Amino acid sequence: MARKEHWTCPYCNRDCTLGDEDIKFCEDKAYLAEDHGYAKANFKILICPSPECRKISIKAHYFTSANYDGRYKKVYEWQLIPEANAKPFPDYIPQQLRDDYFEACLIKEKSAKASATLSRRCLQGIIRDFWGIKEKNLFNEIAALEDKVDATTWEAIDSVRKVGNIGAHMEKDVNIIIDVEPEEAELLIWLIETLFEEWYIERHTREEKMKKISQIAKQKAEAKAAAKDSDS
Repeated sequence: MARKEHWTCPYCNRDCTLGDEDIKFCEDKAYLAEDHGYAKANFKILICPSPECRKISIKAHYFTSANYDGRYKKVYEWQLIPEANAKPFPDYIPQQLRDDYFEACLIKEKSAKASATLSRRCLQGIIRDFWGIKEKNLFNEIAALEDKVDATTWEAIDSVRKVGNIGAHMEKDVNIIIDVEPEEAELLIWLIETLFEEWYIERHTREEKMKKISQIAKQKAEAKAAAKDSDS
């Protein structure tokens, strides 16, 4: 049966359906030692089916098994190419914000806490740049944002601040350790992506369409004036 997989290309950001011709595996197995059992590693290679892209993404996986019974447990995975698996965003979004987002994606697996801190920093930059809100700290800036966005979005934004604080600030009792899981850091990254799309990209798209409407009206007025001149 042919393999089908839904996938969004990290280069061109297109939603694709991948088939067997787009998904390749390189795999090997080995016996390590009596106290380590068996290991298996593979590379999963995805080829973007879009003719305009055709770029390659590679993820590596490492599995172990105590007994050679074919049942392996995944121990770790690495995103190799592209390194951060970050979405491409247009350059009308400020470079610093895109850099913080990229680094949050890059560090997510190695340090979810650091990734959450970068998402927090990126969020503060978005509020200051997009909304023009500049207060003495992020808490006050988010408070000033509350009446400008819907309640669900505002609560999620405030949650990024709270989770990001775990990485940004040490607890008074240094023995208290609160971890941030990679899946949690991934959700914060998703919120940054959503704000980029719903605020920056939608605003840009709206402005471009408004300009086109104005341009159409101008062209029609010019054509009408030209027609009157030709009749006189």
